[in-house]
Amino acid sequence: MAEEDFVLDKSPQGAHGRTETAGHVPVLLQQAIDFLAVRRGGTFIDATLGLGGHSLEIARRLGPQGHLIGFDKDPQALEAARRRLAGLAEAQGGWPVITLLQGSYAELGERIPAAGADGLLADLGMSSLQLGDAARGFSFQAEGPLDMRMDPYEERTADQVVNHMREEELANVIYEFGEERRSRRIARAIVRARPIRNTAHLAKIISAALRPMNRERIHPATRTFQAIRMFVNRELDDLKALLAAAPKVLRPAGRLVIISFHSLEDRLVKDAMREGAQSKIYRLLTKKPVTADEEEIDRNPRSRSAKLRAVERM
Repeated sequence: MAEEDFVLDKSPQGAHGRTETAGHVPVLLQQAIDFLAVRRGGTFIDATLGLGGHSLEIARRLGPQGHLIGFDKDPQALEAARRRLAGLAEAQGGWPVITLLQGSYAELGERIPAAGADGLLADLGMSSLQLGDAARGFSFQAEGPLDMRMDPYEERTADQVVNHMREEELANVIYEFGEERRSRRIARAIVRARPIRNTAHLAKIISAALRPMNRERIHPATRTFQAIRMFVNRELDDLKALLAAAPKVLRPAGRLVIISFHSLEDRLVKDAMREGAQSKIYRLLTKKPVTADEEEIDRNPRSRSAKLRAVERM
């Protein structure tokens, strides 16, 4: 896993930004920054760096004595964020030290010293860079390989799940991670259609399997693609590891802010924060999740399902 202190990129691309960040809109940005309570000279962690939208606002508030640490599984996202932050560092000056770590936030407890951070932010949503690249295989709206790995060095791929997993196990994955009540019908259709060539082929099979009974507004493949992606990337296991490590990593009065997009994630976050509050580890800052207002939803439709929860370390 790579680790580097921030090196200023003085190339024209670094100075002016990259096209891969264009159109990237961080969800619940102002609310996340407010709950994080960034202070000058502090150490703050962005556990899901993505294209650097949240990190950018954190860095602006830290000053030259501060330290921003960014995690991301995806080396492409890490590089895009590095270039974006480099360009603004050169333009503005007074930038904090920035350390970028290629790896999962599940490694937080191993890579960050105890009581080493004043704040920790995790936005659990997919980045537009990943969704927009058909070659990554995340989207059913374009033809791409059955990959879905956020970290390209991981061994497990969507192809292994779709083309090699036993039907019963496949149905369980679709049901557990996608909350898809028609998981058995979908798994049966997938197994009968093997070998499945790509994401478009998979989406077509799912749509055909559900066509007589699909009356929902969302695409019929949405939940199955979500389930496979979450299983391939061990997203719930990683989130559990993050939630377990957070109390150890945060200093007293340090803030934990998490933005989730799926009920499974939100349930884990809510339970961990409430249990921490009952044990006097945390003070709850959000009794109910913070959600996007209509203006943000109009501007950024993917914010519709976002839920933000926050606590303060006692």
